[in-house]
Amino acid sequence: MNPPIARRTFLKHSTILGAAVAARSASFSARAAAAPNNRLGVAVMGLGRGLDHIRALLQIPNVEIGWLCDVDSRRFANAMKLVEAKQARAPRTVADFRRILADKEVDALFIATPNFWHAPATILACAAGKHVYVEKPGSHNPREGEWMVAAARQNKRLVQLGTQRRSCPQVIEAIARLRAGEIGKLLFARTWYDNGRASIGLGQPAPLPAGLDWNLWQGPCPERPYQDNLVHYHWHWRWHYGGGELANNGPHALDLARWGLDVTTPSRVTCNGGRYHFSDDQETPDTINATWHFGDRGISFDGSSCLPRTHEHHAFVSFYGEKGVLALAGGGSYKIFDPNGKEISAVTGKLADLPHFENFTNAIRQGTPLNAEIEEGQKATLLCHLGNIAWRTGAVLSPNPRSGQLAAPADAAKLWSREYRPGWEPKV
Repeated sequence: MNPPIARRTFLKHSTILGAAVAARSASFSARAAAAPNNRLGVAVMGLGRGLDHIRALLQIPNVEIGWLCDVDSRRFANAMKLVEAKQARAPRTVADFRRILADKEVDALFIATPNFWHAPATILACAAGKHVYVEKPGSHNPREGEWMVAAARQNKRLVQLGTQRRSCPQVIEAIARLRAGEIGKLLFARTWYDNGRASIGLGQPAPLPAGLDWNLWQGPCPERPYQDNLVHYHWHWRWHYGGGELANNGPHALDLARWGLDVTTPSRVTCNGGRYHFSDDQETPDTINATWHFGDRGISFDGSSCLPRTHEHHAFVSFYGEKGVLALAGGGSYKIFDPNGKEISAVTGKLADLPHFENFTNAIRQGTPLNAEIEEGQKATLLCHLGNIAWRTGAVLSPNPRSGQLAAPADAAKLWSREYRPGWEPKV
């Protein structure tokens, strides 16, 4: 069924949605690439998720991948194969991304590394004059989010967060319909993430895998011995390196919820749950329920990492209003229901990476507003950090209404930042 919304109304509200970000981006629109044919030179850092970056970038005209970067040399072969199939000139490979920053032919760095690298790499890249596309969450802790925004502003660089649903046409349309009042006054948004992850086991000291630079992998983190159940994914479940499922998949859903409700800083944050499924090395909870209160509106995140709950048929995000519900699926499709649960509209969407990457390259070349500018993106990431802090401390948090910062309790305020390995603390 086609949505009952006038084109004029949709366009009006779509324009409003982008106005704030547009104003921010336009204040320092990037120069067009100086090379012939508006060529953009780029580097990709982290060749796990980074393979998807490569696939998207190879579809954009006049983008040349000049560098591939990973601390594990075993990953270069697959990445090189992708690039060489589409690009005449082979990229250079490097373990330490800092070698890339001196290359004047590199206009932008694409970061697809573990969370603890996101902010330090972004800040150094901005200082070197590079624009940055960085995967979610974009920061390991709230202080890093503040530093990333400051680095982008100070160096007048464009920084896009990898919350790709911001560039999905059907998602943009759904948010516009919320803002147009189709389900009435907005009250609450529920978000879900369900998965069937297995145990990570009990890690053991082991010889380093051939090709892995463990020193560089740890980067800014205080050094710890290598264990055989960290690389390349299970670091997510250790506080030293990651932020659990809330920081892993939470940013995608919470970004949509915050965007749709048009809220920023919560006045109260709670998070309950635990590690229930396995007795292993995971420190972060596998089952949680977090809530953020914004006065007259609220958001919740219901996470189940190790039990997929397929029989419950959860949406990705459901928005509740006085006149109905808008249920948004993870792939961009959505449905609208009346207060009695009758479906009144259904729109099929298809989520893809390419539009988000095109938005970023168009911003560099043409000054197009970013769809997920780093300041906007870190507002959602902050919700994830606050939820994790509430769980780790067992406290009900009351953030500063303007900054989101925490003054109490003391153990919660300490988690606003982290300790860094000597020489690695970001400087802006």
